[in-house]
Amino acid sequence: MRFGRKSASEEPEETAPEAGDESPETGEKTGQNTGPFDASEVHLDERDCIDLGSLLIAPVGALELQLQVDEDSGEVMAVVLIGDEGALELRAFAASRGPGAWDELRPRIAAEMARMGGTADERQGSFGAELQCLVPMQSADGQPVTQASRIVGHEGPAWLLRATLMGRPAVEPDLAGPWEETIRQVVVRRGREAMPPGAPLPLTLPPEARRVDAPPAE
Repeated sequence: MRFGRKSASEEPEETAPEAGDESPETGEKTGQNTGPFDASEVHLDERDCIDLGSLLIAPVGALELQLQVDEDSGEVMAVVLIGDEGALELRAFAASRGPGAWDELRPRIAAEMARMGGTADERQGSFGAELQCLVPMQSADGQPVTQASRIVGHEGPAWLLRATLMGRPAVEPDLAGPWEETIRQVVVRRGREAMPPGAPLPLTLPPEARRVDAPPAE
């Protein structure tokens, strides 16, 4: 599936008054409160987005949307948006209502990167504290390569959104703009059910989705 939308600068976002600081002329959110959003902060019926249950996504530019599905359970585990320059993975989790979920998760991500022989350097970026990761891999032809990723987190009311940029947008700031804007356009629909912190928020397939199986091995 391939989806696209205009830049947010061409399509002003409608937000509820309690969502944060707003521009008196346009009503748009200003400053750092420009998304990602909680579903309570926006008018969902006025947004042009892909509804995946707990995540509503409005890709900026022509991006292919893929869903990572667990083969055993059939559950959708993550959303991946793929473009010519790289990719963006989105995952949403339940969290405690107080802040601190992203602070707790970053060291665990760094430990996992170290276990794989890579590095995870913490820095301040567009979304606050984030991780710049490098992991040694093997290419399809068996050559050693280094996979770069940039992992950012955003905390909402009882949820945490983890966004991972991969490829050139992860290391080239000049290419990151549309990808960052796509992250900022994400809306998280947490739901009211009780969930333990760290549990993934359920994702659902859109009606137009179709399964694409890998070709059989020769």
